[in-house]
Amino acid sequence: MSFVIRAFTKGADGVFIGGCRLNECNYVTHGNYDALGMVLLAHRLLKHIGLNPDRLRIEFMSGAEANVFVETVNRFVTRVKELGPLGRGEGLEPRELKFRLEAVSRLVPYIRLVERERMRVPVKSEEAYRKFFASEEMDRLFEETIADKLATTQIMLLLQEKPLPTAEVAKRLGLTPSQVSRHLTASSRQGLVRYDSNQKCYALA
Repeated sequence: MSFVIRAFTKGADGVFIGGCRLNECNYVTHGNYDALGMVLLAHRLLKHIGLNPDRLRIEFMSGAEANVFVETVNRFVTRVKELGPLGRGEGLEPRELKFRLEAVSRLVPYIRLVERERMRVPVKSEEAYRKFFASEEMDRLFEETIADKLATTQIMLLLQEKPLPTAEVAKRLGLTPSQVSRHLTASSRQGLVRYDSNQKCYALA
């Protein structure tokens, strides 16, 4: 996932991943299933930060299917052109796009840990993977772990620029003041932030 986020951070408008056909991997680790799980999770992340998940695509084919590769890539390129430049096509300013991608990038090691521990699909089939990542259980896991942690990371990035009151943080992130207060309280207990009573705002500890 770090390679995917890095590509978008460097200005790629779309990322295409090609892999061998499922159940035909030469490695016992089933790397193509790992890639599928990563992409399905990344789709949720992209949508969560306001980017169209169609900008990331994975397809499986054999090395002998050159025509399939060409046709698939051409369709993907056409779709990316329809979406327009990264961020601009979604109505995001360059500064805001950079901010959101930076937050996700910082969170990748944590996301990998959560994926390994709580988002593993026991059955090796494309149907099982797609069903799990589209399930209500996945909705709950995503909100409880990744979305929650991402909000905290975004708050830390904002406070890195300058101290801010709760209301301003909430406005910038599109969260309610109570949601921001919850994250700030938890971060304060961990010694990450402090409340400046003179300026009536939060700052990094």
